[in-house]
Amino acid sequence: MKSVKKVVLALIVLTALSGMVFAGGAKEAPANAIAKKVTIVIMPKLVGIPYFNASEVGAKKAGEDLGINVIYTGPTTADAAEQVRMLEDLISKGVNAICVAPNDPAALSPVLKKAKAAGIVVLDWDTPADQSLVDLSVHQIDDKIYGQHNWDLLVKEMGDTGDYAIITGGLSAANLNGWIDAGLAYAKTKYPKLNLVTDKVPSDEKQQIAYQKALDLIKAYPNLKGIIGVSTPAPLGAAQAVQEKGLKDKIAVVGTALPTSSRPYLEDGSLRVATLWDPAKLGYLTVVLANDLLNGKKPVDGQDVPNVGKIGVFADGKTVIMGPPSDFTKDNAKDFSF
Repeated sequence: MKSVKKVVLALIVLTALSGMVFAGGAKEAPANAIAKKVTIVIMPKLVGIPYFNASEVGAKKAGEDLGINVIYTGPTTADAAEQVRMLEDLISKGVNAICVAPNDPAALSPVLKKAKAAGIVVLDWDTPADQSLVDLSVHQIDDKIYGQHNWDLLVKEMGDTGDYAIITGGLSAANLNGWIDAGLAYAKTKYPKLNLVTDKVPSDEKQQIAYQKALDLIKAYPNLKGIIGVSTPAPLGAAQAVQEKGLKDKIAVVGTALPTSSRPYLEDGSLRVATLWDPAKLGYLTVVLANDLLNGKKPVDGQDVPNVGKIGVFADGKTVIMGPPSDFTKDNAKDFSF
């Protein structure tokens, strides 16, 4: 009987010990056996417009391909204060990288400083932030060349003499201002007979506002021959106004717009030419570069990025250029899916 009791007691002790080991292992497994998944935030100026919807598709696809978590989020209007509030919340959650397209670079500087202090990798994309605060700046194109290209398109359609206007997105958007400033400086010497009738007109990234502002311009300046729309909704709103007034043969509208949303206006000539890049590729590239930085890899000039193509890197080592834009007309717009 004593031997039986000893065996039973030994079994009880072994069972208890094994249970303790198992329990201890279960507590430690999440921390030690499964590493935290990398989380990259992509924040556009606003969500819900076709351009940034396409960027989201590309960003999410990159996350799937890389096996990382991508949070694509932003305000529903082009509101810098709301971007700051959302970024504050994301910083508190301990994300690994933040990639933001600022509505107002100066307004976002304090929160981006806070992100860097928390050890978060910071990039801008689509629109520059304070360059002293970003680890990488992802540009769609060379801003100077793109600005000049828009003015060349305008002159090709309206001629190099006469009245024209500019409808932009938000007045604080650094990328839009960069293109406009480059175009104006270029026109001053290349097309001195062009007459800008008024300061750039904001549309707050809304087609309906651009449409109304274009109607106002048409009424105020009866000799208007051209409108450049800068920001993807702006050319569409201007074309809508020209279409409604039956002025497609008198007023040439060009600008930065997606081929799919431009198609109805391109087909009847109320929008002469749209010019842009593939925003899905821009979203994809931004996630890839952010993930590379988290893994200690910096971009290289001429690097071939899967699903994007070859990129350019400026001498500063942190300004990345995705590539040249494409021009969309009534003849080729149907060939694009974005």
